[in-house]
Amino acid sequence: MTISKMFRAASAVIAGFSIATALTIGTVAQTDPKQVAKNVVLVHGAWADGSSWDKVIPLLEAKGLHVVAVQLSLTSLDNDVATVKRALALQDGPTVLVGHSYAGAVISIAGNDDKVAGLVFVAAFAPDEGESVFSISKPYPPTPIGTELLPDLQGFVSLTPKGITEDFAQDLSEREKKLLVATQGPTNFSCFSTNLPVAAAWKTKPNWFVVAADDRVIPPDLERAEAAAMNATTITLDSSHVAMLSHPKEVADLIEKATANALQK
Repeated sequence: MTISKMFRAASAVIAGFSIATALTIGTVAQTDPKQVAKNVVLVHGAWADGSSWDKVIPLLEAKGLHVVAVQLSLTSLDNDVATVKRALALQDGPTVLVGHSYAGAVISIAGNDDKVAGLVFVAAFAPDEGESVFSISKPYPPTPIGTELLPDLQGFVSLTPKGITEDFAQDLSEREKKLLVATQGPTNFSCFSTNLPVAAAWKTKPNWFVVAADDRVIPPDLERAEAAAMNATTITLDSSHVAMLSHPKEVADLIEKATANALQK
């Protein structure tokens, strides 16, 4: 073989290799899109139910997310964690877990599930192992809701109509306040006094936090301290305790950001 023929043959091999390499690289780029968590499990707090999220759900679904709002029994922390775990078991992939109020304690436990990619706390309690909702509240001045509690003989606590209209959801319409009064879920006292039996999931999972600046149920300073302790991506809203009802777009936007970024952290 002459030198010129050898050169042409080598050039053909190099060109073929270059084309194959380019095609391979192109194929990899096309099949390796940015991963996102497509599932969202929403967890309501005390004196509420899954309808707490009825303004947020359609906003998330419009973004192509699969959304489930659980219905807690509010009978014990253990029972409520079990409810969330059952919902997580039905999800088909990475999931962002969202908790409002008392549910912050619930997702701090359930969030250790392998399917949970990130956590969003909405005006929530966020205790750690050995802590309870009550214990982390003690260093802070009592909030107005404390004088509007109605205990019963079975160990459950409800809110007075005044407590809901003036302290729980003071920035909602009168119609919405009446619905919350009628549909509130009595909550077992033990939900607030039970210590977390395991390390909180927010210590190892990416997290986001909505601080409600006008909260009259959880001290806003406690919410700020929790968000700082977990190094959460945080927004602050001029909202009552039920931020997902008074500011659904802002809450939904933060949840969507969590689904887009939880797997990238």
